[in-house]
Amino acid sequence: MYKILLVDDEILVREAIRDNVKWAELGFELVKDCENGKDAIAYLQAHPVDVVLTDICMPYVDGMELSKYLYEEYPQTAIIIFSGYDDFEYAKQAIKYQVSEYILKPVTGRELKEILLKVKEKLDKSQELSKAYKNHTKSEKVIVAKTLTNLIKGTQRVETCLEELRECDLAIKGSAYRVAILDIDVYSELYEIDEEAKKESALMAFVANNIAREIVEAHKAGLVFQDNDNRSYILFYTNRVKEEKKEVQGIAREIQEKVWETTGLTISVGLGEFVTSLEELDTSYESAIKSLTYRYIRGDGVIFDCEEADAQKSAEDLEDILSALIAEIRKDSQEGAFRVLDEFKCWIRTNDVDKNQAIAYLHQVHYRIYEGVVEINDNARLEDGDITAVLRARTLDKAIERLKEYTQYALTSVASVVQSSKERQAGLALDYIQAHYGDSDITLQKMCEYLNISTSHFSTIFKEETGKTFLEALNGVRMEKAKQLLRETSLKNYQIAEKVGFSDPHYFNIAFKKIVGMTPKHYAKEHRQ
Repeated sequence: MYKILLVDDEILVREAIRDNVKWAELGFELVKDCENGKDAIAYLQAHPVDVVLTDICMPYVDGMELSKYLYEEYPQTAIIIFSGYDDFEYAKQAIKYQVSEYILKPVTGRELKEILLKVKEKLDKSQELSKAYKNHTKSEKVIVAKTLTNLIKGTQRVETCLEELRECDLAIKGSAYRVAILDIDVYSELYEIDEEAKKESALMAFVANNIAREIVEAHKAGLVFQDNDNRSYILFYTNRVKEEKKEVQGIAREIQEKVWETTGLTISVGLGEFVTSLEELDTSYESAIKSLTYRYIRGDGVIFDCEEADAQKSAEDLEDILSALIAEIRKDSQEGAFRVLDEFKCWIRTNDVDKNQAIAYLHQVHYRIYEGVVEINDNARLEDGDITAVLRARTLDKAIERLKEYTQYALTSVASVVQSSKERQAGLALDYIQAHYGDSDITLQKMCEYLNISTSHFSTIFKEETGKTFLEALNGVRMEKAKQLLRETSLKNYQIAEKVGFSDPHYFNIAFKKIVGMTPKHYAKEHRQ
């Protein structure tokens, strides 16, 4: 029997409901009726109940205040509100306090019976799930979970683990093994959750674990268990590694879909590498843990498979992005700067770097923005709070948002300096050279059109600020890039010439020897790594 408390300030209403409902037949016991919310709270503090049936408009403490009290102090108690007020504001508050049913007076006996039966069905399901969860924590599954946890982490001898599993009538089959980790996204480090969500996390993790177990057992693919961190773990085993890789991903997707269908929650799956001995399971476990860190980059609800090849990272590409970003900031272009930051985000995702690498790149970009701005405005600052805001962001998207906020500050700092300053024009020219040195048709005229300045005026201020002519600066950058390629690659001279903007390899050789003091071939022989 579920205990129910009736609250209404009209005695005739209380008597009518109390005397005309067959409580026992519906599975309820009416333990008391109160005439206002204040009396109800006093009673509840000594006698908790399963259901509160309350009116809204009452003296001292009304139905909404009572619902708020129940929501905060007794969240497991179901609330049924009946009221003569068809008011949207009341309905909104009812939703806020998770009221089970909201019905308008007058209420017929038939309506009340249907609602009580509906509430009873919800209470029954909740009680069954709670009971199953409690029984689970005391069952043999706990012993199995502990043994399997020790096995995949390598914290206990394999022979000891296998013996403990045999005592529970379990065996690990196959010649190749793989660890998978299932983590409900909303309870992960990506999100900040309230106390109510924390209370639900263990129960939802239990539901997800049961779903995973049913699916894995149906495929006869491995063993499913939980550790004490609310994650589910799968130990896959097989004799068919090539076929199993595709099957494992299919099982993971099936689990994701079923968990979403059942709970409305997304889960991320980290798939560790295949190993050929149980002694190597800790390697698979560690790689599964690491693969989940990519959730910072790619978001939630994703299957992260460490067996899939990563894209190759290109430091040269990143340098181009950084140069473009500084150029857009110095041009005072918010749209351009934000576009480059979005390109940077895509670059990180394309390269599939892990969270620690991503944070290192974010810090590099953050500091480069500061360096680029402080050259123009020495009053620009990079505070600890700016850096912390980026580093503490829970996802890459949030981190980029924080970078854009600092970029907006950087743009403001640049705009505060006189736009026609000689230093700024020279700086923009150097940025332009850095970005276009590889173009064989780059000219002084093209650059001045880009800067919206006359060639004569530009030549004067550029020489004053840098001590070089445009051509000297361009060839200087080209030769530095050529020397880097000669040191770090095995490219032919004509290929390097083309990359640094020389359409004629012969002229490149002459220019290189004139500036560097030796031929490209001689330089490569002495310096190539």
